[in-house]
Amino acid sequence: MHTFYNVIIGLHVVIALGLIAVILVQRGRSGGLIESLGGVESIFGTKTSSFFVKITVVLSILYFGTSISLAYLSKQKGKSVVGEYKDLPVSEEKNGE
Repeated sequence: MHTFYNVIIGLHVVIALGLIAVILVQRGRSGGLIESLGGVESIFGTKTSSFFVKITVVLSILYFGTSISLAYLSKQKGKSVVGEYKDLPVSEEKNGE
């Protein structure tokens, strides 16, 4: 459980950093970072804006998916162990009698 949780956290961080990078590179009203890089459009081709929009949509869906799964896993991780054994019969032990 803990290793799966850690893998999801690592994936979540990588997706978040990728989403930040893709959003910063996109051309906005003021040009974005793509204007300062200059040759990036020639690397990605003429369909750069639609490519970045598709990547942004995919990364945002993955981001929300990992967010929901982390919320669910942290809820499961925070459950009390006592609650699982509450309904089991308790054996009565007599100490020294």
